[in-house]
Amino acid sequence: MQTRRFILPPVTHPPIRSFVIRQGRFSAGQQRAYAELMPRFGIPFAAQPLDFATLFGRRAPVVLEIGSGMGETTAEIAATNPGVDYLAVEVHMPGVGSLLRMLGEQALTNVRVIQHDAVEVLHSMIPISSLAGVHLYFPDPWPKKRHHKRRLVQPDTANAIASRLVPGGYFHFATDWPEYADHVLAVMQSTPGLRNKADGFTPRPGTRPQTKFERRGLGLGHEVRDLLFNKESP
Repeated sequence: MQTRRFILPPVTHPPIRSFVIRQGRFSAGQQRAYAELMPRFGIPFAAQPLDFATLFGRRAPVVLEIGSGMGETTAEIAATNPGVDYLAVEVHMPGVGSLLRMLGEQALTNVRVIQHDAVEVLHSMIPISSLAGVHLYFPDPWPKKRHHKRRLVQPDTANAIASRLVPGGYFHFATDWPEYADHVLAVMQSTPGLRNKADGFTPRPGTRPQTKFERRGLGLGHEVRDLLFNKESP
């Protein structure tokens, strides 16, 4: 008599995310901007590399803004640098709506928005050696030790960032959480092809506006730390 064998399907686990969706208040102005401007400035997630020249309608340096939040910093940087194109990635709908409203009010044309997980966008949509810079300002520090695996800056992500930068391109990170700053410093210094522009941390460059999170952190007595790394030439 034959014994029937049953093969169990492989166990799959959901991916570890660096964020938790906190919907928050979605104002009428944000909703209107989202409905009217997302078709113009929004890019749907797709697992294929983007063509930046087609996306922006020109050839210009492209900077990836990971976690654009409510959009104030992204809009200010884009307005100050009209010759640079910015790809803002944010998961929270109110933040996307807020950024879109500012793009419309300020008539900014050098920003595009992707509402999706930045790690998946980085791996699936950003071509190799295509970015002039990457901004990561005040991401969730996930302070509890059991949550450290959720931190966005991990060796795999750091290697992906390095591979997407053009030679001379930069990675700019800022946080008001000292332990996370030390973690990111260690990870980025261990990433092949990247060179720290300072001996450790660097003063806030004038190119980075003071963010809402920064002002709040300073008000609580936190020390803000910036890191700047460059992609070395081969």
